[in-house]
Amino acid sequence: MAERRVRFGIKTAQMGGSYEGMRDAWLAADELGFDTAWGHDHLLNQEDISAPEDEGWTALAALLALTTRIRGGLMVTANTFRHPAVLAKMCTTIDVISGGRLEVGMGAGWFEDEHHQYGLALPPPGERIRRLDEACQIMKALWTEPRATVEGEYYQVRQAYHEPKPVQKPYPPLVIGGGGEKLTLHVVARHADEWNMAKGTPEEFRHKCAVLDEHCRAVGRDPAAIERSIQFLAPASDAELAQQARDFVAAGATHVIFACPQPFNAANARRVWEQVVSRVRE
Repeated sequence: MAERRVRFGIKTAQMGGSYEGMRDAWLAADELGFDTAWGHDHLLNQEDISAPEDEGWTALAALLALTTRIRGGLMVTANTFRHPAVLAKMCTTIDVISGGRLEVGMGAGWFEDEHHQYGLALPPPGERIRRLDEACQIMKALWTEPRATVEGEYYQVRQAYHEPKPVQKPYPPLVIGGGGEKLTLHVVARHADEWNMAKGTPEEFRHKCAVLDEHCRAVGRDPAAIERSIQFLAPASDAELAQQARDFVAAGATHVIFACPQPFNAANARRVWEQVVSRVRE
């Protein structure tokens, strides 16, 4: 497989600003040359659970409809929020709306408050990862088979039609986030087109990449088939972010995602592009 070029993304997590601010940041990112843009998937604001929080997939549909070039997704979807067959239909619709620019971020779910308040089950961690595995199986089957049947322990679809199919073939890229070495990275090896890490050091990233490589070999996949990405969420100066990004690229990352500074707007998206991305590309 040819060596991957480094891609650059920007993230506007909904808890950090208004839809109008996210829109302006995405439109600027689309024009500037960012490869990807991201929201997140939460029902409550993590910083203050009483504060506003727009629903991620709804906002994503609007943002991808307004942009023309940039690829977009949520980093990452909580699998506990929706039956995977419903999510597969949502993904296909947005892939069609965007002309094939969707990236499907997936995770096991974790934020207890939103599950408790909204009456959603939050199973133990091991079960959440097994559910994520089944969800990926079901989504891929719906996206690729004329009629899909998957009889899982947690989810089932039976001779299910799913039309239309996604624009992207065989389906939109699956981006799975998480770092658990025994369970999560095994699911990544089985299903993902990209693995994402949100916290950790370059050394930890390099180690987990090696663990993922072993899982890939165990399931018969070429480790090079899975892109490796890092997202930076903690505040830092522009120079510090650029150096951190260089360190992660040296550790194997080929997709680097920066949080857009607040308030979300075109000027702050441009700042990340000119003051951070440009330094990493030097």
